[in-house]
Order: sequence, then structure tokens, then C-alpha cells
Amino acid sequence: MSTTESPGPNRWLALYVLCAGMLMIVLDATIVNVALPSIQADLGFSQSGLAWVVNAYLIAFGGLLLLSGRVGDLVGQRRVFLIGLAIFTVASLLCAVAQTQAMLVAARFVQGVGGALTSAVILGMIVTMFPDPREQAKAIGVYGFVASAGGSIGLLAGGALTQAINWHWIFFINLPVGAITALLAVRLVEGRPGIGLKAGADLPGAVLLTAGLMLGVYTILGVEREGWTSTRTLVLGAIAVALVVAFVVRQARVANPLMPLRLFRSRNVAGANAVQALLVVGMFGMFFLGALYLQRILGYDALEVGLAFLPATIVMGVMSLRISGPLSMKYGPKAMLIPSLAVLAAGMLLFARTPVDGTYVTDILPPILLIGLAAGLAFPALMMLAMSGVAPEDSGLASGLVNTSVQVGGAIGLAVLATLASERTGALQAAGEPAASALNAGFHVAYVIGAMLVAVAAVVAVSVLRSPNAAPAATAEKPEPSPARHRRPEPAWSEAA
Repeated sequence: MSTTESPGPNRWLALYVLCAGMLMIVLDATIVNVALPSIQADLGFSQSGLAWVVNAYLIAFGGLLLLSGRVGDLVGQRRVFLIGLAIFTVASLLCAVAQTQAMLVAARFVQGVGGALTSAVILGMIVTMFPDPREQAKAIGVYGFVASAGGSIGLLAGGALTQAINWHWIFFINLPVGAITALLAVRLVEGRPGIGLKAGADLPGAVLLTAGLMLGVYTILGVEREGWTSTRTLVLGAIAVALVVAFVVRQARVANPLMPLRLFRSRNVAGANAVQALLVVGMFGMFFLGALYLQRILGYDALEVGLAFLPATIVMGVMSLRISGPLSMKYGPKAMLIPSLAVLAAGMLLFARTPVDGTYVTDILPPILLIGLAAGLAFPALMMLAMSGVAPEDSGLASGLVNTSVQVGGAIGLAVLATLASERTGALQAAGEPAASALNAGFHVAYVIGAMLVAVAAVVAVSVLRSPNAAPAATAEKPEPSPARHRRPEPAWSEAA
């Protein structure tokens, strides 16, 4: 009996296995950050060289997500998940035993490749495994919690492992997790066949897309050092945009496109990803700059920073796992999303009043609780909207697109907010403002701009997103209907909101 068709617990066990794989990937994006000082001291990195421990992973990860999702549609999503998991686990071993800077950076790049392959197809598999709308809402809530809260868990885990043992163990821990997840995935996750490489084996298109996205992420990561108007940033950014545009033009003309553009004609797919990209700008800015505020101004150590954000993770978990599914089923995901965005903006504005001599209970806890509450409701709703109306043969592409909007949107947003915060801090210091006060004022500018972008996301959500039954089907131009076994019933919330 297949895991997707069984009324028993197998598909729920399969869901937890997939989410364990996702958690390992999400954790690794942040768990390294708190260990960077130890890595620098041990391997002798310069400050600029140390950035490549993070950047090498992000370039490969962000650059390959879309392609990985589509490859999952073509050759089978479970196959791509397992290949990615194997690459990620082996690369983690290489990271753990690295004794030179070059080895660690190269292994981190390979880790990013494995992370992209693994994570890009998970949401697509979940949507296919849970055709019943109520179960699907609950399953996406579980996935949404892992995807949105994993980063803050990584801060806590990284601080604990680095302080208790050493930095090597932030990578060693992936070995048993990766091996167990792979074994359970083989047993519990159904291996559906893909639609075949002949449906989209466009190698030149794959090269254009991967090169464009990787170059784009590389350019964004260098903005804080080079500036937005530097020759390097402008030239590399123009080349990256040209490569992606060339890819899109090619996909509109070739007989078997790697990524059928019909998917992007769906208001919900395009709108939900735009909202998510704007949303994660504020979220990334708050967690990154908020962590700097706790460390540089309030004097927290790495473990204390992780513990400070733990209440947000707990609230996010309760909202995602217990509340978001039932409320989305009753009122519709769009009706859940709008007030969540308002609460998130309010939390960020509250964070913008944190003083230099702030206290945790009075100044930090209230805004992070609001942000955790809002994120726990908003992200599952967005994922439901982004995957609504997507045919099973395009689910991997849609899943990869969701992850790409998070990673690329977050990278761009963080670069913008960090640059604006630095400019504000520099101007105030030049005017004679004390260092701590100037630094805090720069953070405040970033929080306010992040809140403004969340407000823009709310406008996009109201004006673009539709209840799933009203949204035009993304597959309207398909010459033949999907097989009956793939058809999903209309969600109960399609008549709501």
C-alpha cells in the first residue's frame, strides 16, 4: 500500500521524515553563524575570508533551488530528495574534518548543492501526499514551522554545540541525522516516477538559470563590502539579470522548456511568492540585526542569543502546528494572511523602540512574541496559496520557487537593510553620537523599513491573491488533464474569504 493513498499513519511518518530533512538544511544555514569566531581562530581566516564559509553555501543553495525543483518533476522527487540528502551528508563530513580554509569553503559549496536538491522538492511531495484539504493544511503547518523556525533553532543549537564541544560538531551532528532520514525516506516516502527528461531536458536553459541565480546571489552578498553603486555590483548585477532574462526568453520559445512559464501566470503563485519575498526581508532583518543588537549592545553571548529567540520559536510552533490549519480551513488562507502581516509589522515597529539599555522582558520579549505569532500563521497560509492550483507535474517547480523567493528575497533584503543601517550609524558617529547609540539607531532604521515592506506585502496580498477556487488555473494550457489519481478535491476554504 502506498504511503500517499493509505488512510493509516504512514504518510504522516513520511511527512515527519521529510521535515527532518528540511530541518537539517534550515539549521545549517544559521547554525554556522554562531561558530564563526571559533572557526576563524582555529583555521586562521581573515574577516573577508570568513564570510565565504557562509557565502559559499548560500551561492550554491540559492542558485540551484529552482532547477532542483524542476529536476524533481522530471526524474522523480523522492530520487532528487535522496540524492541531495546523500550529497549534503557527505559534504557535512568533509566540513567537520576540514583542516584548511579551502577545504572548508569547498565543502560548504557542495553542502549548498545538496541542500538545494533536498529542500526544493519537499513541499511538492507534501502537497501530493496529502490531497485531502484538511490534512494538507495540517501538513503544510508542520512544514511551515520547520521552514520558518528552523533558523532560530539553529542559533541555539550552534551556540550550545560550539560552547560545549567545538565547532566541528555543528557538522558532525548532520551525519547520523542524514543517514537515519535517508533510510526512513526509502521505507516511508513513495517514489513516484517523474514526467521524464524529454518533457524538459533543456541543458542550455539550465546553464543560463543556474549561472544567473548564482551570480545574482554572489553579487548581493558583496553589496555590504562594495556598495550598491560600485562598478563591480552594477556590472555583475546586470550580467545576472541578463542571464535570467535570456533563460525566460528561451523558455518561451523552446518546444520542451525546462520550466514551463504557464505556472507563473497564476495570480496565487506569483502573488504569494512576491508577498513571501517582501515578508522575509523583514524577518531576516529582524533576526540578523536583532541578534547583533543583543550581542553588541546588550552584551549577550551566542547561547544567550539563541535562548532569547526561543520564545518566538515556541509561539511559532504552536501557531503553525495547532492553530494555522484549522483557522485556514475555516476562514481561508488569504483571510489568515492579512491580519498576520499587520501583527508582524506591529512587532517590527515595536522592535524599533529598543533602547541602548534595554531589558529582555520589557523591550525584547513583547515584539518577538508578536513576530512569532504572526510568522506562525502567515507562512503556512502563504505556502497553501503558492501551491494552490498547481498540477502535480509542476509541484516540484512550485516548491522550488517558494524556497527561492525566501532565499533570494532574504539575501537581497538583508543586504539592503544592513547597508542602510550601516549608513545611518556612520552618519551619526560622524556627528558625534556615541558608538552604541549610533549602532542602535542604524538597527532602528532597518526595522522600520522592514515593517514598511511588510505593509507593501499586505497591499499585494489584498490586491493580487484570490481564494484558490477563483484563481485561474496555472495549467489551463495543458493539452490533456492530469491523471485521475493526481486530482485533488477543492479545498473546503475555497468558498470562504
